[in-house]
Amino acid sequence: MSLPTPSFAPAPARSRPALVRFLGGVRTVTGSKFLVESDHARILVDCGLFQGMADLRRRNWDKLPCDAADIHAVVVTHAHLDHCGYLPRLVRQGFRGPVLTSAYTARLAEIVLRDSAKLQTEAAEHANRHGWSKHRPAKPLYDDDDVDHTVKFFDPVPVGSEVEIMGGTKLTLHHGGHILGSAWAHLTLEDGHTLATSGDLGRPGHPLLLPPEPFTGADALLMESTYGNRRHDHETARREFASVITRALSRSGTVVIPAFAIDRTEVVLHELAALRDDGTLPRHVPVYVDSPMALAALDVYRDAVRSHAPELRPEIIAAGEAAISPDPFLAARTVQESIDINGATGPAIIVSSAGMATGGRVLHHLHRTLPDPRNAVVIVGFAAAGTRARDLVDGARVLKMFGEYVPVRAEVADVPHFSAHADAGQIVDWLRTAPPPHTTYLVHGEESAAETLRDRITDELGWTAVVPRSGEAVLVR
Repeated sequence: MSLPTPSFAPAPARSRPALVRFLGGVRTVTGSKFLVESDHARILVDCGLFQGMADLRRRNWDKLPCDAADIHAVVVTHAHLDHCGYLPRLVRQGFRGPVLTSAYTARLAEIVLRDSAKLQTEAAEHANRHGWSKHRPAKPLYDDDDVDHTVKFFDPVPVGSEVEIMGGTKLTLHHGGHILGSAWAHLTLEDGHTLATSGDLGRPGHPLLLPPEPFTGADALLMESTYGNRRHDHETARREFASVITRALSRSGTVVIPAFAIDRTEVVLHELAALRDDGTLPRHVPVYVDSPMALAALDVYRDAVRSHAPELRPEIIAAGEAAISPDPFLAARTVQESIDINGATGPAIIVSSAGMATGGRVLHHLHRTLPDPRNAVVIVGFAAAGTRARDLVDGARVLKMFGEYVPVRAEVADVPHFSAHADAGQIVDWLRTAPPPHTTYLVHGEESAAETLRDRITDELGWTAVVPRSGEAVLVR
């Protein structure tokens, strides 16, 4: 008797472990891009523009290691240019998937991208008129038409709810406390492994926003390290901020505050409103905000206050719009209004972008005010290497702008503790309540800051922490 031949069903194919490729935001604070690749999904976490030194900016023209059309989705943690500014370029290259982010980030990101397209178009036109570019003709990285196409792919998702991206890969956003709409992201991959990215983590003492929601753990963590070697001293910062303003106004000088248009302007206005209330800032001294982008973002923040957004502090909601509008408060939306401010004399405070003085209307105000020792410039946030703000912080005696060198005789005050980033101790505190990841990767920080935070996480938490290199790929286990 012959026995029947046994039949064996083929064993189900195992999913290969996912890979993370570090395409930007590594050993630098700009250009955050992290590509997560699995058998069934290719997801880009953040899609930032490189800023600062020319070598970094040139990387914006480099091709990605995969076709943009093959990327299934982009997750954007927040609306700063170094996290979302490459999106129109990605769409120009063929990306057609959803851009998953919070509702407020979607609104703010459109403002940021339109401003970026405008500046790039103007720079290309200027280069072509004056012949200073090696490209003939010079072209912008993207233009407003590209932004029109990009915003069609924005797909806001509710914070705190799990959504399926595709093929068993799921996303949950948690409030990040950095700027309005910011989030840290948690991905569950189809093989069950998890990856979290902090985005830019807010500090617990943000004057407008509630602290970031607690980290709950993941197999792999991408942790920002902007202030990985620093400690914020907010009370000292507030005293120094008030002090430099008082000194300049006593000299009948003008105070110029280069401020990022998203969130930093609102934080500075909140502080100026407090100084107005306690009498430190006299009622007759006008406060100007000279940045169309900052004013558009301010409108979004005001909407959030009126809507009682859950990420805002209760006291901000109770105070209403007065919390971010230090009356008398004067907005310069048009070019002529900006010119009028720049020609005004007498004590005044001018808040203008860009925050690192790399471009924008603030350059015209610095050009006028820097040569006069009665005036003051207050740097209120992170100043990356290669920017004019960093040059001022480092004691530059002259600053080049508009093709000429301008003497720096005004008082320069460095008050970086107004930053919306968590400092090193706050990052470690955020991590310590969670189970340890298999590996923590320190990203979005200059090399010394990332390495210092790596050592602190290793020593204090006993975790495996690594500073990856640009282009490196690692397994998610």
